[in-house]
Amino acid sequence: MPISEAELRRMTSELEELHRDVAMPAMEEHVSEWEELNRAARSGAGRLTSTVTSRRGFLVGTGGAALGAVVLAACSKGSSKSSAGSSPTTAAAGGLTGDVQIAAMAASLENLAVGTYQAGLQAAQAGKLGTVPPAVATFAQTAMAQHKDHAAAWNAIVKSAGHAEITQPDPVVKPTIDSAFASVKDVPGLAKLALQLEDVAAATYLNGIGVITDRKALATAASIQPVEMQHAAILNFVLGQYPVPDTFAKTDGARPPSDISS
Repeated sequence: MPISEAELRRMTSELEELHRDVAMPAMEEHVSEWEELNRAARSGAGRLTSTVTSRRGFLVGTGGAALGAVVLAACSKGSSKSSAGSSPTTAAAGGLTGDVQIAAMAASLENLAVGTYQAGLQAAQAGKLGTVPPAVATFAQTAMAQHKDHAAAWNAIVKSAGHAEITQPDPVVKPTIDSAFASVKDVPGLAKLALQLEDVAAATYLNGIGVITDRKALATAASIQPVEMQHAAILNFVLGQYPVPDTFAKTDGARPPSDISS
């Protein structure tokens, strides 16, 4: 590898610290708020509304230094907007719509990432990837566990709106990933494939930050996106590439929510 195992272990440890100390608490807090509001709406105790918030207001409220760079990039792309008076969890004709459809697409992407990392670990254990440094396996296990957490957070939003949990991977991207995985023979090949997935997820969440209307769903996207970016940075290091190839995060390759259905 272009980096030492010690460096990779350190970066993986820092990745887990960001995930556990910053991203997960933010996700859990705002998903809990979402669930409470939906319970109230369904019981007739109140009508689901969302707090008027700006991108920069959100950054001050929950961002912190770890989320700042990515969320601030999204701030510059659009003006403040409110979802007050709207109900992003309302389903039309039993289907997924609005923020819930975005959450469902995100969950399917996370499921795909979990499956890909799992397949990579299994291939490594079977000796199909040549020599796999222990630090690489540790990173893969860490990233896979974090993607499981992300899927659970998105599915909490989906389920709180009365829909079934999304358990399948992205139906459009999966065939492409499966085809590419069949050609993976070593660690660099697997890292390149994982990097493509991380880039798509990061772009999808950045795009979501610009279109999601509910503050709680917005917080979930903005909490997860920096973790996906750090996954990508570490994979770039493993490949001997500059860890942050672009000055600003991009939405190129973002997945459209319309590709997922209930």
